[in-house]
Amino acid sequence: MERKRKRGVGNKYLVVLVLVVSIVLGCKEEEKLEIEAIESLDKVSEDVLEFGFNTADFIVKRDTIRKGDSFGEILQRNNVGYPRIFNIAKKAKDTFDIRRLQIGKPYTLLCDKDSLETPKCFIYQPNQEEYVVINFLDSIHAYTDRKPIKYVEKTATGVINSSISETLEEQGLSPRLAFKMADEIFAWTIDFRRLQKGDRFKLIYTDKFIDDTIYTGVHDIKAAYFEHNKEPFYAFEFVTDSTKGIVDYFNEEAKNLRRAFLKAPVKFSRISSRYNLKRRIAVYGFKLRPHKGTDFAAPIGTPIMATANGTVIESKKRGGNGNYVKIRHNATYETQYLHMQRRKSKVGDFVKQGDVIGWVGMTGNTGGPHVCYRFWKNGKQVDPFKQKLPEAKPISDSLKITYLKFIKPIKNQLDQIHFLEDVFEEQNQPEHTIKQNDHPISFNN
Repeated sequence: MERKRKRGVGNKYLVVLVLVVSIVLGCKEEEKLEIEAIESLDKVSEDVLEFGFNTADFIVKRDTIRKGDSFGEILQRNNVGYPRIFNIAKKAKDTFDIRRLQIGKPYTLLCDKDSLETPKCFIYQPNQEEYVVINFLDSIHAYTDRKPIKYVEKTATGVINSSISETLEEQGLSPRLAFKMADEIFAWTIDFRRLQKGDRFKLIYTDKFIDDTIYTGVHDIKAAYFEHNKEPFYAFEFVTDSTKGIVDYFNEEAKNLRRAFLKAPVKFSRISSRYNLKRRIAVYGFKLRPHKGTDFAAPIGTPIMATANGTVIESKKRGGNGNYVKIRHNATYETQYLHMQRRKSKVGDFVKQGDVIGWVGMTGNTGGPHVCYRFWKNGKQVDPFKQKLPEAKPISDSLKITYLKFIKPIKNQLDQIHFLEDVFEEQNQPEHTIKQNDHPISFNN
């Protein structure tokens, strides 16, 4: 009897022991699963897609092109032999010329996770948006691609107290908005050097982001309203020629806001010598030396812009002109740009107003860095500042209907944007209603 009772107690202890062991093992198993899950999550979190690659699979080396660097030297420094480099360069040349690497531009090497860290891919970024991939992971191939770009639409208002730049700065807005309004949109309708206190503006514009996080500035102004001396001016962006990418600004009646020609071929410059047929120079014994151009002084390397749409008819280096480009705009007008450091446009290129065609230099006969801007009318060189220049090409009757329909909702959106001082005035009334986004908003003091 006693033996049976002891055996029963022993069995109970055994059952309890088994349960305890099971629980402990179960907990350890759960802990193991939790650890594996965390490790798995950590692994996922480390995966980073960039340039179309999972950088977690490589040792990533980043640098910039330095003086004396070449594609071959960069790879040689990273354990790639010359025969291999030669073969890579040969197969990539149809996509990208490796001699075009520019000092200061970033590059990335994706390397093996081994002791040698041998590169498997070379990625070069000529600008913030584009990148060139030379992939020799398995087979050798090269291609150019772009980072994802996002445009964010925003609105802004402002009242001028001193200058438009200060107004924008006070609100933390980009100064490029002022430049675009003054030089691109209202350049021919409003003199921004003579703005009045109380002048005000409303804008619908887009900011540009690369990879969702890299802010690259104002992309464009979709619509603008500027009130100058109590007179309203509207402007709406509209594509008039999609094949050539021509974009103009028109008012609410479809009238083009710009002239056919820019005032100057370079930004932020000064006129160092004007068109003068009676010019005499001391160094030449005060002999008559007519100057048939207008000189705009600017630092070497300053971009030179086409002052109007047209086709390049000359692009060469010759004598006292140095490097120059000549553009035919139509049967009446031609322009020429002298003393360039480098030319960007070649004969036959169609260039749009504002396109960069070269850079300021000192080639040819010149005493300092500038661009000599020459202007032809009916085959004769004339002073562009004394010409009654035509307005830009008007919108066609058929396109005008499309334009007016296109701007209707945009104008409504622009009109619905309220100036802050107007809202404050409304709020100070005993009771009132203002309309915003087609929904009445009631204020009570």
